[in-house]
Amino acid sequence: MTLSRRNTFLIGLALIVATALIELAMGREPICKCGVVRFWGEANSPENSQQIADWYTPSHIVHGLLFYAVSGLIPGLHLRWRLLLAIFVEVAWEITENSSWIIDRYREATIALDYYGDSVLNSVSDVLAMLLGFWLASRLPVWASVLTVIGLELLALAVIRDNLTLNVLMLLHPLDSIRQWQSGG
Repeated sequence: MTLSRRNTFLIGLALIVATALIELAMGREPICKCGVVRFWGEANSPENSQQIADWYTPSHIVHGLLFYAVSGLIPGLHLRWRLLLAIFVEVAWEITENSSWIIDRYREATIALDYYGDSVLNSVSDVLAMLLGFWLASRLPVWASVLTVIGLELLALAVIRDNLTLNVLMLLHPLDSIRQWQSGG
């Protein structure tokens, strides 16, 4: 079944709006509790995951690059369906990530002791960052996408001692040695 560009846009937009509404219903803050909207929020501050972007934004760009690659392994799946699948997976993660269960897990298993979930603004921006990654992957040669993933992961690792790889590892199998290293010890 083919999907028009307009319908793809409308379905994708509906998924993003539904996610924002679900997160609001879950009690997520629409914007930073500080009352100010900034483009950038520092990772080790109360504005982490509250502003439009932060040092975790690169991991969402990586999501898009990876979703493009993985969805390309599904035979015959048109690019527009791949895009909608990527949006669906990302918004499902944003809702899950902002559930009490995952927030508590982050606080228990990682150095994110002051993490209380994303603002809705940050969550929607995370989805848009994933879309940027997906778009980049659709335009770049494979080698450039791979280098982009590696570069973004290394950048976040160097700046905040965290990235998508460590985030997943610490959620699934926390290691005291990594937690200690991340906290500067």
